Amino acid sequence: MSGHPLDRPVWHALTSVQAGMAIRIGNAVRIDPAVGYFAAAEGAGGADLLEVTRAAGQPSWLLEGGPVEPPAGLLRSRTAPLTQMIAESPVLDDDDERIVALTEDDASEMFTLARATEPGPWESKTHSYGGYYGIRQDGRLVAMAGTRLRPSESLTEVSGVCTEPAARGRGYARKLMIRVMRDLVARGETPFLHCYSSNEKAIALYRTLGFAVRRELVVSVLES
Repeated sequence: MSGHPLDRPVWHALTSVQAGMAIRIGNAVRIDPAVGYFAAAEGAGGADLLEVTRAAGQPSWLLEGGPVEPPAGLLRSRTAPLTQMIAESPVLDDDDERIVALTEDDASEMFTLARATEPGPWESKTHSYGGYYGIRQDGRLVAMAGTRLRPSESLTEVSGVCTEPAARGRGYARKLMIRVMRDLVARGETPFLHCYSSNEKAIALYRTLGFAVRRELVVSVLES
């Protein structure tokens, strides 16, 4: 299928820029299970989707324009509406000297923070998507943001935005997102993101950073 890369961001990311992070069987692709859960299939790729899901040994999350009907051998355990937003002219006017780049050495703390705050699916190597920054308090990582899907060389998803409860209300999410987006804009890339449509507070924050709603998607979780 053709069309804008953001109409099927997982398929375009895992068959182009981030193909090296994916398992591919026939007409289906899935991110390395150590990195995450995203998968997609093209055309009559239902049987292949079953195989890549089994190969991963984990559920597959599909981001499409509507709920995905599972092929034989898989069950759809969950669906949820997502709002896709894009920042053609992102706000980049905030900074904080406490912001630091996060590296492989910070992977354990990133995992702990993500699992405690649930910004989205997170596994042992999710941080390898890259572009992560964080803020520490008393030496402890309390907030972070980074990147995830890259459906084209010019489009990069801002993701993994989270703050531990005790550190909320201080604008950390905003500051970290701006830092991430500065890198993207410097490389000529346009930021976009996905948010559960029910999270009105987050959507309102993203609007203040220059994001506008592009379209609605649905995440379908398929498992055997």
